[in-house]
Amino acid sequence: MLLLALDTATPAVTVALHDGEHVLAESCQVDPRRHGELLLPAVDRVLGEAGVTLGSLTGIVVGAGPGPYTGLRVGLVTAATFGAVTGAPVYGLCSLDGIAYAAGQAGLDTGGGAFTVATDARRKEVYWARYADPRTRITEPAVDRAAEIAGLLGDGPVIGAGALLYRDVFGHVPGEGEVPGSQSAAALAALAAERLAAGDPEFLASAAEPVRPLYLRRPDAQVPANYKVVTPK
Repeated sequence: MLLLALDTATPAVTVALHDGEHVLAESCQVDPRRHGELLLPAVDRVLGEAGVTLGSLTGIVVGAGPGPYTGLRVGLVTAATFGAVTGAPVYGLCSLDGIAYAAGQAGLDTGGGAFTVATDARRKEVYWARYADPRTRITEPAVDRAAEIAGLLGDGPVIGAGALLYRDVFGHVPGEGEVPGSQSAAALAALAAERLAAGDPEFLASAAEPVRPLYLRRPDAQVPANYKVVTPK
């Protein structure tokens, strides 16, 4: 097994290579405005560090969001292109699942209950989902204002960049450094490797068609209303 994982659903441009048991190489750069510029050099750097060529991959894993339209599609298009070129299957995973899994690997203490992953959705909103444990999501991803959902999340911890941003709104937010705040392609790859090894039918089926992005809302850029046509008739 040789999985290339990448995610651009958050401000982090993150890439990792996983052999089914260990992370061979990884890269993470946080820059919300340079996803398209940073992703391919990061892939090249990770493959070079591991001494692996693109044609050696047995699978490609991509974070499907939720995330902003522009950044998210950079990763999805890149993953689809790599899949077309190499013939390797492309698997999609909810980006929030990667953060939940990474928190579990870091020893997140949930007190035996559920917890929430929240990332920054801008507009004073967060992308979020609830988890029974680091491998099991129990709600569909959603986007809401932090203040509107804080009372619905119970006493369990809220983690991720969205939790840190709205620490004063959410009740139980682990300190920065206790659990990952940013997305990690290494965690995404490790989770994918587990699901492949277990023969997870839903995960295997995700490679049968193009990965569908979780935008959850319309893009910020819109065609202006009542704009004036300046091209010749």
